[in-house]
Amino acid sequence: GGGGGGGGGGGGGGGGGGGGGGLHVQDRDSGANGEVRCSLDGTLPFRLQSSHGSYYRVVTARELDREQVSEYNVTVRAADGGSPALQSSAVLALRVLDVNDNAPVFAEERYSARLAENNAAGALVLTVRATDADWGQNARVRYRLSEGRVRGAPLSSYVSVQAETGALYALRSLDYEQVRELRLWVRAEDGGAPALSSNVSVLLLVVDENDNAPQVLYPPPAALRAGSGSGSGSGVAWSGVELAPRWSEAGALVAKVVAVDADAGQNAWLSYELAKATEPGLFRVGLHSGEVRTARSPLARDAARHSLVVVVKDHGRPALSATATLQVVLAESVAELLAELGSAADEAAAPGEPAVSLTRWLVLAVAAVSCLFVAFLLLLLALRLRRWRRQQLLPPDSGALRGVPVSHFVGIDGVRAFLQSYSHDVSLTADSRKSQLRFSAGGSCCDTLPARPLPDEPAPLLGDEDPAGAFPADPASLPVSFWDRTAFVTFLSFTLLFIPPVFCVPCREII
Repeated sequence: GGGGGGGGGGGGGGGGGGGGGGLHVQDRDSGANGEVRCSLDGTLPFRLQSSHGSYYRVVTARELDREQVSEYNVTVRAADGGSPALQSSAVLALRVLDVNDNAPVFAEERYSARLAENNAAGALVLTVRATDADWGQNARVRYRLSEGRVRGAPLSSYVSVQAETGALYALRSLDYEQVRELRLWVRAEDGGAPALSSNVSVLLLVVDENDNAPQVLYPPPAALRAGSGSGSGSGVAWSGVELAPRWSEAGALVAKVVAVDADAGQNAWLSYELAKATEPGLFRVGLHSGEVRTARSPLARDAARHSLVVVVKDHGRPALSATATLQVVLAESVAELLAELGSAADEAAAPGEPAVSLTRWLVLAVAAVSCLFVAFLLLLLALRLRRWRRQQLLPPDSGALRGVPVSHFVGIDGVRAFLQSYSHDVSLTADSRKSQLRFSAGGSCCDTLPARPLPDEPAPLLGDEDPAGAFPADPASLPVSFWDRTAFVTFLSFTLLFIPPVFCVPCREII
């Protein structure tokens, strides 16, 4: 009977705990048999606290962590003081509520991926993943890229991350020669309040592909022309002219082909080989150095000019190549070197580009000199016609002074000559107030000229005009000898200024 009461009391206590948040334990016996003692399992983070009488409260003994234990089953035991003691128990189910106290955690400390260059836009690179130990909204994780710039452009223009799944996509085609790697940060953020977040670094390596053909640095690109290599990929051709003495020994360095490749790794490994030669066996090319050397000493029967085609190939898949054409001139003297060099330079010109020949410049020079000579002859003819026309307009018996410019200046010698050309008598009387001048010699003037009164001041020998006006301003009145000298000086000036540049160009071509 007592045991049953104890069990009922335990049940009643459980009901009281559910309604009021505590436990109420009672025993219907009296005395020591009615005294009740309650206890909990010592391993649980809870303890019983007696409020008053037979009422108890279950309180936490230490902090709870939902991420470690989310639910507890607490067993409360009650025993009386009788002999034998009777006891009863009740089980309390406790669930721990979540608080946003955990930030998202990535599955890896850092991520890295490799992506081949020339990828398609929108290609999947990798997927980052983070988890949150919280529950519900606090455990919902979203992803986004941290701000950054690559080659002056926003990082978001290169890659993007899907907010829900963490998938990382390439937004554009990447070129290894421009961008070899991308370093970025991805942030994971939960949905708690306040939100917690964490970051992870992502290294994206761009893998090189053999998409660049070798580029020849020497011979220089002055004679670049389109062509195709001997490998799987197409290439370009370069040409140049080299000089070599005919007395060179075997192994003498003639030239060196220098090439680079913008790719990396084995795609940039270059090898050189002699694809074509005018005289097989006379020259050889270093496989890895690109040095062109003589394989033997030149013989007298060997031609003066040799054309060498050197192929430069990389080790990519597929292989790309470029060709370099060298014109090697063998000569014994400087004159022979210059002659062969000029001829080789004309032949080495690119197809479609007009070759500047020495003959054309000589023809142009002769034509220019001929034009100047004809112009000079026309100028002299015009001057001679002008002189003849003036002689017709001013005959010698007209009394005009040909060749003497009109002037207001009268010289002393001119007056003396004028007076001596006439005979005259002067008669003066003491009481006469008039003076007469009579010309006794025959002439055009036979009249008696009255003497003019003497002026207060002596008459000047110059006219009223400025002395500068004494010289004619009309070029037509200049003597013909003046025009002859002017034409000669003009022709000489044009010759000195024009003829040297015309002949300098052919000389430059010869050199």
